[in-house]
Formats: sequence, C-alpha cells, structure tokens
Amino acid sequence: MKHKKNPPERSAERLEILEKIKMLEREGGDSFYVDVEPDPNGPELGPDDVDYLRKKAKSRFRTFWARILAWVLWRIFRKDLRITVKGEEHLAGIKGGAILTSNHFSIYENLAVWEVAKRVRGKHRFYRVIKGLNYYQPGWVGFLMQNCDTLPLSKNIKTMRLFGEALEEILRNDGLVLVYPEQAMWWNYRKPRPPKAGAYHYAAKFDVPIIPCFVTMEDTERFDEHGFPKQAYTIHVMPPLYPDPNKTPRENERFMQAENYRLCLEKYREVYGKEAW
Repeated sequence: MKHKKNPPERSAERLEILEKIKMLEREGGDSFYVDVEPDPNGPELGPDDVDYLRKKAKSRFRTFWARILAWVLWRIFRKDLRITVKGEEHLAGIKGGAILTSNHFSIYENLAVWEVAKRVRGKHRFYRVIKGLNYYQPGWVGFLMQNCDTLPLSKNIKTMRLFGEALEEILRNDGLVLVYPEQAMWWNYRKPRPPKAGAYHYAAKFDVPIIPCFVTMEDTERFDEHGFPKQAYTIHVMPPLYPDPNKTPRENERFMQAENYRLCLEKYREVYGKEAW
C-alpha cells in the first residue's frame, strides 16, 4: 500500500505575500492596485530606451530569438499548467486587431491568454503590455520582457506617446494585445479585482473590441518550489465588447470597463460558487 507524501513546507516569503494580499483586500479601493512583490531595480524608461515597433536591425534580431525561446517555453509550460480553454466560440467574430484582458496572478497565466490568441482565425501577432520596471528582470525572463513582443509602460510622457502610437499601429495591423487591467500581480489570487481604465480607453480610442478573459485555477496533486499546490488553469473567453459608434469614447470606455468586471464576477461565482466570495 502506497502512502501519500506529506506536502512540503510552505515558504515564509510566499506566506508573507499572501498575508499582504489579505490586508490590501480588506482595505479595498486603490489598494487593489498595489504591488505585493518588489520590482526590479532600474530607471524609468525614456523614449530612447524602447524600440516598440522593432525598427532597428538589432531589435529585430533579438526578437527573432526571443520568439523561438518563447515558443519552446510555451511548449513546456502549457503541459505543466494543464491549460483548458472554454468559450472559444466567442472568438469567431474577431476579424482585425483586439485587446485581450485577463486577471493577473502569475508570471505564467499570460500563456493561457496566448493559447486563446492562437485560436483567433487569421494571422495575428500576440503582444503583451508590461510594467516598465519588468524590463529590468534578470536572466531569460528579462530577455523575453525586452524582446518578445512586449509593450512596456512608463511614467515618461514622451515614452507613453510612443507607446500609444505603436499600439495604434499594432492594432491596425490585426495585432492582439494583452492588457492586465488589474495592474498589479497578486500571486495565486482567485477573485477578480476592479479593472483600471487603460485597456478600455485605448479600445474606445482606436475602435477595437475588448476580448474579456478570466482564468480560474484548481489545485493539482503536484507542488511548486514554494510548497504550494501547482495550479491547473482554465481560461474562460467571454463575449467581446465593442465600442458603440453612438457613444462618446469616454462613454464606451466606462461601459466596457464596467461590463468586463461584471462578466468576470459572474464567471468567478459560476466556477467557485457564490459562497467563495
């Protein structure tokens, strides 16, 4: 008779992060957007630090290898994450560029969104909007952050002007862009958080749809390096939200923002049960 192994000891660092998340959740409001893990060190990105559209030969060379590395890692991690896609039928009407939104709780859940992007008919390059300081991550993660179809944010006005111009061109060329409207990553946090307006502002401004996604998790029998159960991911694709030509950009922004949150709340309660909230 086989005996189950005792689960490994949980790391103090992860337990501290989970306690911080509970505290911020109780506070609510703007606390939902506070980072619970330290950012990499680095200066604010200036307009000369980012080649958003990969116009330089050096940028294109690095992007070529970064895409190969990303594909290899996707092949590895998609099996480990046991990704399931539900609601794929909602992608049938997507013809051009679009903004995908998702909850943000791991450095890996973007692979679930990428899995969705691969199922949109036609040729669509997949991009991720990232926090500017993530540009300074070390090792292979940093290499991907700098070169693998990422659009880093910045507090520098000139840089953000270039960001907006690049985003418009990407969407006009049928790109699919992942934006995390929850802003901060809360590790293994299952509930939807109120979204910030950025994704919906750009969708309204550039007249492209929002594809709302929500990733739910389930404990597996395996454990991660922190002593917690590894998660199996199910990504739920919900009906796209289109800007209404009879509304102002501001009205469309507010409607899509509120509707995206409503859909995520509804999906959370459907999967986890109302009592889970």
